[in-house]
Amino acid sequence: MHNLTPLSGLFGGALIGLAAASLMLLTGRLAGVSGIFGGLLVFRPADQAWRIAFVAGLIAAPLLAALAGVPLPRPAMTSNMALIVAGGLLVGFGSRMGNGCTSGHGVCGFARLSSRSMAATLIFMGTAIITVAIVRHGFGG
Repeated sequence: MHNLTPLSGLFGGALIGLAAASLMLLTGRLAGVSGIFGGLLVFRPADQAWRIAFVAGLIAAPLLAALAGVPLPRPAMTSNMALIVAGGLLVGFGSRMGNGCTSGHGVCGFARLSSRSMAATLIFMGTAIITVAIVRHGFGG
């Protein structure tokens, strides 16, 4: 997708903020996606319905957008599949070790002025910058 503008970023960020704020105001829960997915792995019947609805919404939204004629990005797989899988596993491991992911810490934690979330987000971003530098320059990518 090459047509990103500051306006599309502002609109997307506002929608993410609105969704996170709505979940907090309506249910008292944080929109930490790794925690929501992780909670699905531990069967607690009273806590499953909202998690399933959240994940279903994540899956349904782009499908509905495509049906409505919204052009969706089609990312090209140009990287080594082993690196992609390793990266995904490391992100999952890191989000569990950091007690949350970028949505929980970066969106919800920052909004609550949590110093722990601010530190976690700075670590996430710093690690991402270092990783990109290593992959692009260290592996010849």
